[in-house]
Amino acid sequence: MSETSKKSHIIGILPSRWGSTRFPGKPLHLIAGKPLIQHVWERCQQAEKLDEIIVATDDQRIADAVTAFGGRPVMTSESHPSGTDRLAEAVSHCPEATHILNIQGDEPLIDPTLIDELAQALLDDPSLEMVTAANPILPNDPAGADPNVVKVVTKINGHALYFSRSPLPFFRNQVPGLSVLRHKGIYGYRRDFLETFVTWPPSPLEEAESLEQLRALENGANIRVLHTDDTSPGVDTPEQAVMVERIISSQ
Repeated sequence: MSETSKKSHIIGILPSRWGSTRFPGKPLHLIAGKPLIQHVWERCQQAEKLDEIIVATDDQRIADAVTAFGGRPVMTSESHPSGTDRLAEAVSHCPEATHILNIQGDEPLIDPTLIDELAQALLDDPSLEMVTAANPILPNDPAGADPNVVKVVTKINGHALYFSRSPLPFFRNQVPGLSVLRHKGIYGYRRDFLETFVTWPPSPLEEAESLEQLRALENGANIRVLHTDDTSPGVDTPEQAVMVERIISSQ
């Protein structure tokens, strides 16, 4: 854990819900002998910039498991429309937090260095409202056309222009050095911006694409996109859990 200045307190929050249409009970699915959520929590423990880590959950079974492996759970409502709304409720239990990192609870191989990079970006720029990350998708990779893979395009200054499940951009002409970017579902927020974000109703593009980060863009916010080489897979299905277990067991 870091020794941050008196002016900042960075908290990592792992939203973790039981109900998943494709994988019910996913957070407690055992991978290499440990619940999925424990793997994510342990990776976060390796980050140097986090002053605190909590798991925000709507299920007592997850909360009990988190307590058992030494983590701190915070119970949240079952009715939140998005993970960001769940995050904001959890932050209300942490009055000292100045910056928040939203680390997906199904990313057991997340790079701790990436967590630190997002935290540092928030500390370096007090005006920065929100930050996230993306990595290049290789040409001809089917992920570029997969609607389950979110793509992002950025402005010249590195801020997000748009996120989409569609192929983005469409290459009518080949442009040297321009890559398709896969969005990684990790976010950093300044606390006051997060509290403002959840007062906005779900926006039209957010509802069309089912991407809550579009709510921020539609309301005029800036999201900086950090480029990363972290291509670690998440776990959305039991089949992906098997693949991740093979990776963990080989390390």
